[in-house]
Amino acid sequence: MSSFSAEVMTNPRAEKVKAVARLANRKGREATGEFLVEGPQAVREALKAHVEDDNLVQAVYVVGGFLESHEEFDQLLDQAQVPTRIVTGEVLHAMAGTQTPQGILAVAAIAQPQLSEVLATKPKLIAVLCRVQDPGNAGTVLRAADAAGADAVILTKGSVDIYNPKAVRSTVGSLFHLPVLNNIEFEHLVEAAKTTGSQVLAADGYGALDLDALQDAAVLRAHGTGAAPAAGEPALEAPTLWLFGNEGQGLDEGEKQAADHSIAVPLYGVAESLNVGTAATVCLYASARAQHSAKQD
Repeated sequence: MSSFSAEVMTNPRAEKVKAVARLANRKGREATGEFLVEGPQAVREALKAHVEDDNLVQAVYVVGGFLESHEEFDQLLDQAQVPTRIVTGEVLHAMAGTQTPQGILAVAAIAQPQLSEVLATKPKLIAVLCRVQDPGNAGTVLRAADAAGADAVILTKGSVDIYNPKAVRSTVGSLFHLPVLNNIEFEHLVEAAKTTGSQVLAADGYGALDLDALQDAAVLRAHGTGAAPAAGEPALEAPTLWLFGNEGQGLDEGEKQAADHSIAVPLYGVAESLNVGTAATVCLYASARAQHSAKQD
């Protein structure tokens, strides 16, 4: 049986409720090393991850009747053996970081993967968010990285806190599928990555190289009809760190100069630029496709 408490939480002003609510703020998260996970999809993925890492989910709070309409959570909670409390809707609303909580939330421990550990796995594909500040954009990039099979997502200093409730919700559970490193020093990251042999590519609308051309070259090589890239030239099938910049400013000059190459996603319509989440999706999938084709070949 899962660790259910028989007592229903009914007081929205109780100290335990306030303690959970404080996790919506950075100060509260830093004090406890915990964060809020809200909604069925995100809590479901957190519980699945907890089965593999039993230090992840600290507690689950559900309103009465939720489990009857979401039967899959009975088995998940049994497997995870996480302390679970039934709460009133008023209590859940007081805890949540959203005005319309969806019947369940969890408190989870903030993961602290080390950059050295991630790089030691010889990653093929990493997404780096450089000063990306919008929670929705950060979540979109993380979901795209997850879907593309990336090995990690790294947010540099100046980026949004990925454990912000809005950012967590926007990842729709992908936060629990791959290592995510928060608040990393950019210069140290690039220096460490290059020692592993990874190329660093900057997604830049004014980049000297065209993503379509790189994709075409990768396809030819995968079919055995293309020339190998010359020394120092980029190859999408090679281990790669992609750099994605701030929403308004893009990558700054220092970030561009730290990259081995700047790559532009071609625009065929009249739009001036792509949203960072869209650009990241296109770039990550270009690398993923090239890497998978090279592996199959």
